Amino acid sequence: MTYDDENIFAKILKGDIPCESVFEDEHVLSFKDINPQAKLHILIIPKKKFIDITDFLENADPEYQSSFWYSVNKIIKKLNLTDKGFQLKSHKGKDGGQEVFHFHLHLLSNT
Repeated sequence: MTYDDENIFAKILKGDIPCESVFEDEHVLSFKDINPQAKLHILIIPKKKFIDITDFLENADPEYQSSFWYSVNKIIKKLNLTDKGFQLKSHKGKDGGQEVFHFHLHLLSNT
């Protein structure tokens, strides 16, 4: 599979589709999910093109991976979730429930 520049997250990153941004830096964009599955449901996407978590882990250079996870931690802190319960998950492939083929994390919390 090759990366599709017309997927919804690519369009959000290009500014073609609006989103309700929660946090943004040079590595990630995070925004509210339009179909939340929890009281708080945030999507976290890298600004670089990766199809799924495996693509990200195998092809993102170590410095970018580190910066991405550092940004994820900033988001968790910004939302005051550090000492509360939350889920952080990713779907891999169609059979794994992935619907948008741009690597992304779901940050969910009911607290």
